[in-house]
Amino acid sequence: MQKIMAASRWTRWSVSLVLGLSVMPAQALDACNEPGFARVLQPQLQPDKSVLAAQAYWLNQRLIQWPGAVEDSGTGTRAKLYVSAQAALQVGSNQAVTGADQALLLEPSRDELPADLAQRFKFIAPGPRWQVAAADLAQLPALHRAQVWLVLEGADGAVQAHTRLQAAGALDDLYAAAEQVDDLGAHPAGQTSFKLWAPTAQKVALCRYPSGSGKALAMEALNLDAQTGVWQTKLTGDLSGQYYNYLVDVHVPGVGIVRNRVTDPYSVGLSTDSKRSFVAKLHSPALKPAGWDATARPQRVKASTDMVIYELHLRDFSIGDTSVPQPKRGKYQAFTQSDSAGMRHLRALSKAGLTDVHLLPVFDIATIPEAGCREPLVPQAPGDSPRQQAAVMAVAAEDCFNWGYDPFHYSAPEGSYASDAAKAERRIIEFREMVQALHRAELRVGMDVVYNHTAAAGQHEKSVLDRIVPGYYQRLNANGEVERSTCCDNTATEHRMMAKLMLDSVALWAREYKIDSFRFDLMAHQPRAVMEALQEKVNQAAGRPVQLIGEGWNFGEVANGVRFVQASQLSLNGSGIATFSDRGRDAARGGSAGDNGAAVVQNQGWLNGLVYAPNALAKQNPQRPSADLMQAADLLRVGLAGSLRDYELPTWQGKTLKLAEIAYGDQPAGYVSQPGEVVNYVDNHDNQTLFDINVLKLPLETSAEERARVQVLGLALTAFSQGVAYFHAGVDILRSKSLDKNSYDSGDWFNRLDWTYRDNGFAAGLPPELDNGEQYPLLAPLLADTRIKPSPADIAWTRDAFRDLLKIRASSSLFRLPSAQEVKQRLKFHNTGPAQNPRVLVASLDGRGWPGAGFKELLYFINADPVAQQIDLPSQAGKPLVLHPVHLQAKAADKRIAAEANFDSNTGRFTLPGRSAVVFVRR
Repeated sequence: MQKIMAASRWTRWSVSLVLGLSVMPAQALDACNEPGFARVLQPQLQPDKSVLAAQAYWLNQRLIQWPGAVEDSGTGTRAKLYVSAQAALQVGSNQAVTGADQALLLEPSRDELPADLAQRFKFIAPGPRWQVAAADLAQLPALHRAQVWLVLEGADGAVQAHTRLQAAGALDDLYAAAEQVDDLGAHPAGQTSFKLWAPTAQKVALCRYPSGSGKALAMEALNLDAQTGVWQTKLTGDLSGQYYNYLVDVHVPGVGIVRNRVTDPYSVGLSTDSKRSFVAKLHSPALKPAGWDATARPQRVKASTDMVIYELHLRDFSIGDTSVPQPKRGKYQAFTQSDSAGMRHLRALSKAGLTDVHLLPVFDIATIPEAGCREPLVPQAPGDSPRQQAAVMAVAAEDCFNWGYDPFHYSAPEGSYASDAAKAERRIIEFREMVQALHRAELRVGMDVVYNHTAAAGQHEKSVLDRIVPGYYQRLNANGEVERSTCCDNTATEHRMMAKLMLDSVALWAREYKIDSFRFDLMAHQPRAVMEALQEKVNQAAGRPVQLIGEGWNFGEVANGVRFVQASQLSLNGSGIATFSDRGRDAARGGSAGDNGAAVVQNQGWLNGLVYAPNALAKQNPQRPSADLMQAADLLRVGLAGSLRDYELPTWQGKTLKLAEIAYGDQPAGYVSQPGEVVNYVDNHDNQTLFDINVLKLPLETSAEERARVQVLGLALTAFSQGVAYFHAGVDILRSKSLDKNSYDSGDWFNRLDWTYRDNGFAAGLPPELDNGEQYPLLAPLLADTRIKPSPADIAWTRDAFRDLLKIRASSSLFRLPSAQEVKQRLKFHNTGPAQNPRVLVASLDGRGWPGAGFKELLYFINADPVAQQIDLPSQAGKPLVLHPVHLQAKAADKRIAAEANFDSNTGRFTLPGRSAVVFVRR
């Protein structure tokens, strides 16, 4: 643990606080000005790890269960809670406990658990239960502010077994009223209130500062509200513009009684590197850019299925854009440069049909230095050289880049994106300027949010929640250790106040920053009930529907509903909240996101040559050469139909099945009730970009021009799908990360975006060794192959072809039907079943009687084969079908379509150019 020191200089403040002084003596301000972030007041007398396991659970304020413990067999064994306010307990097997202030004898509990508790704690193993005696209930609040062990001892008082307890159930029960406190944090007005939920703290004080770096000007004691567990004070005057921290005296298991100097979990602004919280009145005109209140939100999304999303990292957007003034590159204010190359690109996408820009995390991030970040000196070197990545990774921990999936403070804007991180008001104003600029471009703004974990827990300097209420906010395993299945310290949104923090935070972003939609990272680690409550709260806060989408991956300690009904793909069915679908993604790309070694090349997908254009390492299946391709084509049809459970499809095996009856591994392929509950995509920030995965899987001899065509087919799969359409920024300009499969900390060099359309980022050197080193023998020859890198003409063609796809989707509401009933009634697949040509996907959409359809009928074709294909559809014979107007425009990107695509009305035969996405319409 860093910077934890002895307690001698703190005694004076402790005495003052005990006396209840509202104004501290000047020397007591030392506590606010110390360079460290914590000080041990009373070391735990027995810090042996053997006593740190927390295997017992408080089920509510009274009931305790100890999984695996041996029950009293009539030998006089008894269960006791030993308590020490000063962490003085000492325990040893076959010895009496010493150092206790008191011991509470527990009563055995044989009653059946109430249904709510049985459901909440269904994941814990069986074990004996006890209850606190009625006469001792009044002592429970004080007990939770102390060191407590649960001990089984014999009649002679000798310890037979002992454990700590996981207290979240008790705290949720004791302080249920805290959920209704609507003004946690700092709220300035005629008076300024400060409120902090810290029910296990022994004392809390407020340090106030005139600036983000100056010495403290005052320290005030906070008072505990016994009903809510909230420490609070009200100070005279509007203290907007001041900074503050809390001093929290709290028992930390394994350490002792610690005085933590910590920021506010409800911070709305921060000083440089998040050292201090900022007092702000967010509705103050001083914190709003000119015209903020009058700037209207775009009204182009009436239902979730209207959303066409561009996922964008804020720094990537402008850091390499020389048309942006140097001080604004990589900043919020880059979006205010209306004539920059990047904003021209976004406006063109908006005009074509893009509705939303989704920003990777822009809340306060733990791993980006907000002052003095370092820029790597990347050498000029060949495309297959390791030197570039070595230079980038040498400063990765100190550079200005990170994806940002390591939250520090959930409700404050990130400081590294502001013009001056030292001025908290600049973060707020400039964030709003960014939203305002995007709204003026008729683009809604979405936020990628990460409430499923924190950047740190325990006594780490960048731990906030766990230093205020140790052991409560994080999800713990059976031994009381923090779960880390999400690669960081998992939070427990099944706990009342962690859920409240998330709900309050999301509501703030929607209300105060006009955020239009949210993407939840690893959403399945949260309960469905909490996400549904969040949907209701955020809609109310915003005064309008706010769309929620998220990752519904089912894994980790919550998998398969072991702890609660998850907000996962299968469990969210019917909720209206959308999850990303991996069905069509994997069928298109090939293999899965977890492939390594030769499998990354061998496992081709429908887009990049499965069966019809095998690469050098592809595994052929002589027993069923077309079956794998037909199976992949059916999974793509699942995606095109919005993954609807009840939609019926004639499958490649000759059976007509509901999509829920089609297997996707051990899950149903169709899993949602309504099309607005699925997000369709083939590329996002995770894993290799679409261009890069195709570099790995397409036959090496594939030309750069053909690679661009394959890219557009992938985009067409998303553009023509029912549901939410989701695109990774740069996918329309053949974005490459030089084959990096995990660029979260790979710096600007490997995450570049070039709005001049000259360079797509391929062959920027071998990607960072940490996540890619084992693949270097495979990657290096590809990066050295000059035939692969696209020309500026290839990039520009892909850009324009993507805009044509957006125009086609925007031209007809048939591509974004809002209900399952309408999809089932209006969408029909052709060229299906065992006699299909699996290289061509064909579907028709019936527009008769549907508002906004634009056409009586619409047919789309996606031909993955490199050569032209002919599809006979006798049911279409005699119809006056013509190419979609976008294909016939003089500026249409793929001019082959107008020149070569054909429909013979006499026979119903359609002719399609190789690797093309073609739409015919009947007016």
